[in-house]
Amino acid sequence: MSLMDMLKQYASGSGQASEADVHEHFDQAAQSVPQSAMADALSHAFRSDQTPAFGQMIGSMFGQSNGEQKAGMLNQLLSSVGPGVLSSVAGGGLLSRLLAGGARQLTPEQAQSISPETVQQLASHAERADPSIVDRAGSFYAQHPALVKTLGAGVLSIAMAKLARRQAA
Repeated sequence: MSLMDMLKQYASGSGQASEADVHEHFDQAAQSVPQSAMADALSHAFRSDQTPAFGQMIGSMFGQSNGEQKAGMLNQLLSSVGPGVLSSVAGGGLLSRLLAGGARQLTPEQAQSISPETVQQLASHAERADPSIVDRAGSFYAQHPALVKTLGAGVLSIAMAKLARRQAA
Protein backbone atom coordinates (compact mmCIF):
# COMPACT_ATOMS: atom_id res chain seq x y z
CA MET A 1 0.00 0.00 0.00
CA SER A 2 1.40 3.39 -0.94
CA LEU A 3 1.76 6.17 1.60
CA MET A 4 -1.04 8.14 -0.07
CA ASP A 5 -3.39 5.15 -0.02
CA MET A 6 -2.59 4.51 3.60
CA LEU A 7 -3.16 8.15 4.57
CA LYS A 8 -6.48 8.29 2.70
CA GLN A 9 -8.06 5.91 5.19
CA TYR A 10 -7.20 8.35 8.00
CA ALA A 11 -8.48 11.38 6.10
CA SER A 12 -11.84 9.81 5.46
CA GLY A 13 -12.18 8.25 8.89
CA SER A 14 -13.05 4.98 7.21
CA GLY A 15 -11.19 1.72 7.46
CA GLN A 16 -10.70 1.57 11.19
CA ALA A 17 -7.14 0.36 11.52
CA SER A 18 -6.08 -1.83 14.39
CA GLU A 19 -3.80 -0.33 17.01
CA ALA A 20 -0.87 -2.32 15.61
CA ASP A 21 -1.64 -1.04 12.09
CA VAL A 22 -1.83 2.57 13.31
CA HIS A 23 1.60 2.21 14.90
CA GLU A 24 3.01 0.62 11.74
CA HIS A 25 1.46 3.30 9.52
CA PHE A 26 2.82 6.03 11.77
CA ASP A 27 6.31 4.52 11.48
CA GLN A 28 5.97 4.47 7.70
CA ALA A 29 4.77 8.06 7.59
CA ALA A 30 7.50 9.28 9.97
CA GLN A 31 10.11 7.82 7.62
CA SER A 32 8.45 9.11 4.45
CA VAL A 33 7.08 12.59 5.00
CA PRO A 34 9.18 15.73 5.48
CA GLN A 35 9.94 16.45 9.11
CA SER A 36 8.07 19.74 8.80
CA ALA A 37 4.91 17.86 7.79
CA MET A 38 5.26 15.52 10.76
CA ALA A 39 5.84 18.51 13.07
CA ASP A 40 2.65 20.15 11.79
CA ALA A 41 0.68 16.93 12.27
CA LEU A 42 1.96 16.51 15.82
CA SER A 43 1.18 20.13 16.70
CA HIS A 44 -2.33 19.54 15.42
CA ALA A 45 -2.69 16.43 17.58
CA PHE A 46 -1.32 18.29 20.62
CA ARG A 47 -4.01 20.96 20.15
CA SER A 48 -6.87 18.61 19.36
CA ASP A 49 -9.83 18.42 21.71
CA GLN A 50 -9.87 14.68 20.95
CA THR A 51 -6.53 14.08 22.67
CA PRO A 52 -5.39 14.51 26.26
CA ALA A 53 -4.26 17.96 27.36
CA PHE A 54 -0.95 19.20 25.94
CA GLY A 55 0.76 19.12 29.34
CA GLN A 56 -0.38 15.56 29.96
CA MET A 57 0.99 14.34 26.62
CA ILE A 58 4.31 16.14 27.11
CA GLY A 59 4.65 14.77 30.65
CA SER A 60 3.90 11.26 29.40
CA MET A 61 6.52 11.40 26.63
CA PHE A 62 9.01 13.00 29.04
CA GLY A 63 8.64 9.97 31.30
CA GLN A 64 9.65 7.71 28.41
CA SER A 65 12.57 9.89 27.24
CA ASN A 66 16.30 9.51 27.67
CA GLY A 67 18.36 12.24 29.34
CA GLU A 68 19.13 14.10 26.10
CA GLN A 69 15.48 14.13 25.09
CA LYS A 70 14.38 15.21 28.57
CA ALA A 71 16.85 18.10 28.59
CA GLY A 72 15.81 19.13 25.08
CA MET A 73 12.12 19.34 25.94
CA LEU A 74 12.67 20.91 29.36
CA ASN A 75 14.85 23.62 27.87
CA GLN A 76 12.15 24.33 25.27
CA LEU A 77 9.53 24.64 28.00
CA LEU A 78 11.72 26.78 30.23
CA SER A 79 12.33 29.20 27.36
CA SER A 80 8.55 29.82 27.23
CA VAL A 81 8.00 30.69 30.88
CA GLY A 82 9.43 33.28 33.18
CA PRO A 83 11.29 32.37 36.37
CA GLY A 84 8.22 33.31 38.42
CA VAL A 85 6.32 30.36 37.01
CA LEU A 86 8.70 27.88 38.60
CA SER A 87 7.45 28.82 42.07
CA SER A 88 3.90 27.82 41.07
CA VAL A 89 4.91 24.40 39.70
CA ALA A 90 5.27 21.42 42.01
CA GLY A 91 8.93 20.52 41.70
CA GLY A 92 9.70 24.03 40.52
CA GLY A 93 11.99 24.57 43.49
CA LEU A 94 14.27 21.87 42.18
CA LEU A 95 14.22 23.47 38.74
CA SER A 96 15.05 26.84 40.29
CA ARG A 97 17.98 25.31 42.17
CA LEU A 98 19.26 23.61 39.03
CA LEU A 99 19.10 26.93 37.18
CA ALA A 100 20.73 28.89 40.02
CA GLY A 101 23.86 30.83 39.23
CA GLY A 102 22.66 32.00 35.85
CA ALA A 103 22.46 28.62 34.12
CA ARG A 104 20.29 28.93 31.01
CA GLN A 105 20.01 25.28 30.05
CA LEU A 106 19.60 22.03 31.94
CA THR A 107 21.97 19.18 31.22
CA PRO A 108 20.73 15.65 30.48
CA GLU A 109 21.93 14.60 33.93
CA GLN A 110 19.96 17.39 35.61
CA ALA A 111 16.88 16.66 33.51
CA GLN A 112 16.83 13.07 34.79
CA SER A 113 15.99 14.39 38.27
CA ILE A 114 12.78 16.13 37.11
CA SER A 115 9.52 14.23 37.40
CA PRO A 116 7.01 13.80 34.55
CA GLU A 117 4.42 15.45 36.80
CA THR A 118 6.56 18.57 37.10
CA VAL A 119 7.00 18.64 33.33
CA GLN A 120 3.25 18.20 32.84
CA GLN A 121 2.57 21.27 34.98
CA LEU A 122 5.39 23.24 33.36
CA ALA A 123 4.08 22.38 29.88
CA SER A 124 0.58 23.53 30.82
CA HIS A 125 1.94 26.85 32.11
CA ALA A 126 4.15 27.22 29.02
CA GLU A 127 1.20 26.62 26.69
CA ARG A 128 -0.78 29.40 28.40
CA ALA A 129 2.19 31.80 28.46
CA ASP A 130 3.42 31.09 24.93
CA PRO A 131 1.08 29.09 22.66
CA SER A 132 3.89 28.70 20.10
CA ILE A 133 5.43 26.13 22.46
CA VAL A 134 2.98 23.62 20.98
CA ASP A 135 4.56 24.09 17.55
CA ARG A 136 8.07 23.85 19.00
CA ALA A 137 7.07 20.65 20.80
CA GLY A 138 5.71 19.30 17.51
CA SER A 139 9.03 20.04 15.84
CA PHE A 140 10.96 18.49 18.71
CA TYR A 141 8.93 15.28 18.77
CA ALA A 142 8.94 15.00 14.97
CA GLN A 143 12.61 14.18 15.52
CA HIS A 144 11.64 11.51 18.08
CA PRO A 145 8.62 9.68 16.61
CA ALA A 146 9.13 6.60 18.79
CA LEU A 147 8.23 8.73 21.81
CA VAL A 148 5.04 9.93 20.13
CA LYS A 149 3.98 6.32 19.68
CA THR A 150 3.84 5.97 23.48
CA LEU A 151 0.77 8.27 23.42
CA GLY A 152 -1.33 5.58 21.76
CA ALA A 153 -3.26 4.93 18.59
CA GLY A 154 -5.83 7.70 19.16
CA VAL A 155 -3.24 10.47 19.13
CA LEU A 156 -1.42 8.83 16.22
CA SER A 157 -4.65 8.59 14.20
CA ILE A 158 -5.30 12.31 14.63
CA ALA A 159 -1.76 13.11 13.49
CA MET A 160 -2.17 10.75 10.53
CA ALA A 161 -5.45 12.43 9.53
CA LYS A 162 -3.69 15.80 9.53
CA LEU A 163 -0.88 14.35 7.38
CA ALA A 164 -3.48 12.99 4.97
CA ARG A 165 -5.20 16.38 4.63
CA ARG A 166 -1.84 18.07 4.12
CA GLN A 167 -0.77 15.56 1.46
CA ALA A 168 -4.10 15.93 -0.36
CA ALA A 169 -3.83 19.72 -0.48
